[in-house]
Amino acid sequence: MTGAAGIGPLLRELAPRVLGALVRHHGGFDACEDAVQEALLAAATRWPVDGVPDNPKGWLITVASRRRIEMWRADTARRRREETAFALTPPDPEPAPGVDDTLTLLVLCCHPSLTPPSRVALTLRAVGGLTTVEIARAFLVPEATVAQRISRAKQRIKASGARFDLPPDEERVERLDAVRHVLYLVFTEGHTASSGADLHRVDLSGEAIRLARELHARLPGDGEAAGLLALMLLTDARRPARTRPDGSLVPLADQDRTLWDAGMIAEGTRLVRDALTTTAIGPYQLQAAIAALHAEARDAADTDWRQILALYDLLHSITPGPMVALNRIVAAAMVHGPAVGLARLDEAASDPALAGHYRVDAVRAHLLELAGDRETAREHYARAARATLSLPERRYLEERARAGR
Repeated sequence: MTGAAGIGPLLRELAPRVLGALVRHHGGFDACEDAVQEALLAAATRWPVDGVPDNPKGWLITVASRRRIEMWRADTARRRREETAFALTPPDPEPAPGVDDTLTLLVLCCHPSLTPPSRVALTLRAVGGLTTVEIARAFLVPEATVAQRISRAKQRIKASGARFDLPPDEERVERLDAVRHVLYLVFTEGHTASSGADLHRVDLSGEAIRLARELHARLPGDGEAAGLLALMLLTDARRPARTRPDGSLVPLADQDRTLWDAGMIAEGTRLVRDALTTTAIGPYQLQAAIAALHAEARDAADTDWRQILALYDLLHSITPGPMVALNRIVAAAMVHGPAVGLARLDEAASDPALAGHYRVDAVRAHLLELAGDRETAREHYARAARATLSLPERRYLEERARAGR
């Protein structure tokens, strides 16, 4: 029997399966999702007291189905004639065998009519099983904001006429790209929080890894699903060494590599190696390969920067972007010297996507420090510190600005 501490993870694991069973039987994603949320809340309240039932998924499906029927009966003005037949139909105790409900839910939650923030919120609630309060707490936004995003997302899905089924082949590639991007956004926010007092939000990064495992399990031949999971594992493996006991940030070069999770590194390295050798190369695989090279280095001086630069060059040619550009500049500086990096940074800084971004000043400060211009480097560290909303990053940048004075 699962203990109280294990009820939360169990509910998150069961959430998409229960929702899939309900939608397939009753239809109406929006109403079924509300019913499942109430069933999850009931389980979170009752199971710690009564114990986890022998068939927890069946329990949740039964409770959610009853709630869905109550909601249907309350809507008598529009559905009077249908209610009798609906109420007499017993709920399916299990989803249809062989049906890929988690993948279908992920794709539905990343519908093209939704904005990225709405996709993230709806995915975490419908597939991740997180409550609105938990999502709001994780992203440091008001609960009302998250509730509004979820409500609007469900309305748009309903208005679009989207069916609870995988999209046709001609749409599937684009929709799966959206799914991977949403999971990447969730993980990135969990690994390095964009604002607040904590560097990590383990609830988000852990949930992203769990869902990425689900995606990879359902798409074992998808190289980018494997690459995304590998990237998450290789990145999260460094988390124990990224902060000091007081919460202050430790840069990669200064981290105690004995604290890195060797099991996650081994799994991530295997995943990306297999994907690169058996599937078409994609951006998540390339990022994972870069992370694997960092993980393989015994210390910072042993890092294979030439190979990392070659991978960034390839990544830039496939999916150019502001953060890829900055990381590529750092790699170029490590291979060819800080003067080359600074010259490339001057060119990249004209990109509107990077205008005013604190990371431009942070990278410039780092390169100036490598070049020996400590005074100017301190100015840019201070400027970057003023612009970031992350308190751990701000403290680190302020510390670098004070260094050597």
